Parts: sequence; structure tokens; C-alpha cells
Amino acid sequence: MESDEQNPKVGWLLYDDSCGFCRRWIRFWAATLRRRGYNLVPLQSEWARQRLHLSGGALLDDLRLLLVDGVQMQGADAYRHVMRRIWWTYPFFLLACAPGLRAVFDRSYRAFATHRFRFSRACGLGGGNDSLPDHEPDFDLSDR
Repeated sequence: MESDEQNPKVGWLLYDDSCGFCRRWIRFWAATLRRRGYNLVPLQSEWARQRLHLSGGALLDDLRLLLVDGVQMQGADAYRHVMRRIWWTYPFFLLACAPGLRAVFDRSYRAFATHRFRFSRACGLGGGNDSLPDHEPDFDLSDR
């Protein structure tokens, strides 16, 4: 969605563009995230691969956040970082950090991320291939 030529104030939110749910979710939140200083970049982009130095499988395991100072976060930690910076999601940040609830939030995120292609197919959002396991993208990174 965004190129690396634009320098964000906070960082880059890197998402799986092969996941229908992820694509829909990032489009829904794009304006809010951009106003808060985040650029949005597909994990499949050459820019993301070069910046993160990860292989294809590891690259697509999680939503990732790369801050302008070089700090990287992924998964539930990336969600917590963003929720902390949007005033009306701050209460969710507090719940996601509360003793006991932090583990529930982390496990829930991991379960959803692992099965995101199944959710995408069930919701009719595309992106996912019935012949692939739920945790694998529906494209070949060697083609990109």
C-alpha cells in the first residue's frame, strides 16, 4: 500500500497481503494508522524482506511492526503497541496487558494468526488456498 519512499513518523506496519482477512483489516484501519504515523507495507514486498532479513516462512508468520528507530515487534506485541497509541483503543491495550489477560490475548492472537486463511475462506474474503495448510501463504516467494 505504501512505499518505503515515504518516511513514517512512527514506523511501518507489515501485514500478510496473501490473507484476505489481513487485506480487508488493513484497508479498514489504513486511514487511522496513517494519521498515527504508520505506513502500511505488505510482508511480501521486496522492501520488507530486505529490511527484516527473514526467510519466506518466518517472514509471514506474524503481523510485524518496524519502528523508525529499528526496533521490531511482531504478533500480539505489535497490536499492543498500536492500541497504546490510539486513544479510543487504549482501554483494549490495558486489558491486553493485564495480568492473566495478557496470556489470553497472546494465545488468541496466535490461534487466529495460525488459522487466518481458514477464517478468510469461511468469511468469503479470499486469499488462502484449500490445498495448503492454514499457516502457509498461497503464493511462492521465489516468484517475487
